[in-house]
This record gives sequence, structure tokens and C-alpha cells, in this order.
Amino acid sequence: MAGFHEGELSVQRRAGVASEAARLSGMVEPGSISPGASAFLAERRFAVLGARSGDGRLWATPLTGSPGFLDGSGKRLVVHASPAQADPLAALPDDQPVGLLAIEFATRRRFRVNGTLTGVADGLRIEVDQAFGNCPKYIPPRPLPPASTGNAGAARQVADTLDEADAAMITAADTFFLATIHPDRGADASHRGGPAGFVRVDGGQLWWPDYPGNNMFNSFGNLAVDPTAALLFVDFASGRTLQVSGTAVIEWDGSKLEGVDRSLDTGRRVLFTPERVIRGASVAAAPSRPATR
Repeated sequence: MAGFHEGELSVQRRAGVASEAARLSGMVEPGSISPGASAFLAERRFAVLGARSGDGRLWATPLTGSPGFLDGSGKRLVVHASPAQADPLAALPDDQPVGLLAIEFATRRRFRVNGTLTGVADGLRIEVDQAFGNCPKYIPPRPLPPASTGNAGAARQVADTLDEADAAMITAADTFFLATIHPDRGADASHRGGPAGFVRVDGGQLWWPDYPGNNMFNSFGNLAVDPTAALLFVDFASGRTLQVSGTAVIEWDGSKLEGVDRSLDTGRRVLFTPERVIRGASVAAAPSRPATR
């Protein structure tokens, strides 16, 4: 299937950007990894995978490795890394739709690959359906931790609700990653960024404002059809990760949101309800910076 799906189109119309989005429809046509995109992927050390675990629950999980661990061209992407042993996607089933986001914080570039996971032995093999870049908006520059090829991870803690430490990590974050899925068009992994505190914790739920973007509404389009969603928060200084799986709804109140920069306030927000929480340490900690004099 080509072009935007019904969920994306409905959200674009409601947001009043259907004409602007139509000019970008070619980006979501069935595609492949170009030579330029292949070179970008080959230089990356960090990616996020959106996929379902064996029990059918959607998760967003970090993948790390030395440059070259993302090996893609044309309709093929091989990820020479696997989720950590304690990760909810450790026993990742193949023959399922997945979304992968590769991101470079220093240059504020990101690239998305959506397709079908065809193999999990000796890394992950993805048959590419969509491959496209995204604008650099809301990507805060930061150093990445040292490359880790093992993705070993620490023992995880599993819960059904967020605790105070989780809430503190979330409200201190300027970045998180979002996985969504469409029943026919597959999974997607995306990035969300803003000033620290842009994600709020309220009564056990999370919400964040929808800032102006490229008007494609890939994640929103999926949520309009299927509320299944997963979040990944990473503390790059300590290596701590927080993975949350649940459901999300788009709220179109239209009124100004409390505490949101007026220049970025669209009156839209996402309300997320956690169903499963996993606390771990699947990412190596970034090296400490030398003290300045």
C-alpha cells in the first residue's frame, strides 16, 4: 500500500494541514535505503527498535554498537546487535512488523526504517518497506556513551505503575522515544524532544504537548487507529533506561496547555496510560566531562 494511511489522513485533516502533508506523501511510499542513508546508518552507534514481545505487547528498546552495526542498503537492513538479555524484546519473535529509528544527536539527524523482521539469529534482519529521514526539530545535541556491542544490560525491575523515581526521571528528560503500530501498515519508532519537563506525570498517567512538526503525523496516525504505544526514556549520563508499555490517546482540546511555550502550543496533547513498566540499564553510561576551570 502506498501513501498515507487512513489514520494519518484523518489527523492531517483535523489539524488543518492536509495540503501541506500531501506534498510529503512520497516520503512514505514503499522505498529503500539509499546510498546516502546507508552511509548515515553505518556511522551510528545508537538506535531504537519498536516491536512486539512474545506476549504481543509493544515495546521500544535501545540498540547500541560500534559504527557499522547498522548495515543497510536497498530493501535490507541488518542490525548486528540484539536487545539486552533482560530486555522485554530479548526473545524477539521474527515475522512481525518493526520500526527502527537511528539518530545522531550531535548533528541532530534521524532516519526511520519500517519493515518486517525476517530473522533474529546473529542480529536482526529487516526487510525494508519505508525508509525516510526526519527534520532536526527538538533533537537536543548531546554526547553518546561509549559503544557497546553486547547490550548486556542489568537485571530489570518490572512493575505495573510508575513510582516516584520513574516520575523524576521522566520529568527531567528532554528526550524520549515512542513506538506505535498500525494493524496493516506496521510499526514505527520515533523521537520526541523538548525542554526538560515537557513530559508531565499526572495521577499515574503521562502527557506531553504535540509541538509543530513536519505535518506527516505518522505516530498520531497510528494512534488514531490503534492506541497501543510504548515509550523509552534513557538517562545517557547513568545508563538507566525506563521502558513503559500501554495505550495513548490524542486530546484535541484546542485550549492553551499549562506551562507550554506559547510559540509551540498547538492545543494538542497525548495522554498515555502505563500498563507495564520495566526499569533497567541497557545503555552504557556516557563518560563524565572534565571539570572546567
